Amino acid sequence: MTPRAVSGRDLVQRFGPRVALGPLNLVVRERERLAVLGGNGAGKTTLLRILATAARPAAGRLELLGLDAVGQRERLRGRIGYLGHQPGLHPALTARETLELFATLHGVEKGRASERLAQVGLTQVAGERVEQLSRGQQQRLALARAVLHDPELLVLDEPDASLDAEGRRLLGDLAEGRTLVMATHDRELARQLCERALLLHRGLDRGDPWGLRVLEA
Repeated sequence: MTPRAVSGRDLVQRFGPRVALGPLNLVVRERERLAVLGGNGAGKTTLLRILATAARPAAGRLELLGLDAVGQRERLRGRIGYLGHQPGLHPALTARETLELFATLHGVEKGRASERLAQVGLTQVAGERVEQLSRGQQQRLALARAVLHDPELLVLDEPDASLDAEGRRLLGDLAEGRTLVMATHDRELARQLCERALLLHRGLDRGDPWGLRVLEA
């Protein structure tokens, strides 16, 4: 049986008295690709922040890559690649400086920056500041940053935002050989990239739109 990359049981997130997610059970196998679908306010971003260890669940248990996501989150950070709802790039840094900075933070060779810039088609603008890049180029740079350290688990929140057709095709290449959890509003993109889908409605699993159910833990 393929090992689990994500195993969550009775996951709950609250913001004050409001329950934003759950209780939710979720399993994603290693190298599986899962699309997370749902309307605005469905809980997609909340779930992805938890899976990226950027937020802690209010209740429930979550294991990522065989480790406890709360108690061992520091050991997990270098094994997860995360792109949030916003690119989160420093406007004054160049594209190359951005990746070289994160290479230092992740303890990988700075030469990896050139490789990733080439992979996402940004070699020609490597010396330009982030603020000079188009929104689509910024998204490509954020994707390059997410895979810079060769993570095992890739968590992407609407990664197709502002990407052209060529940029959207890059998503499959970047996810190759990794476990992918991706939130998107584009069901056709989800069909192209992912094997299963989780449909959230007000923080609860309502089944995916193709008649497939997320496996229970």
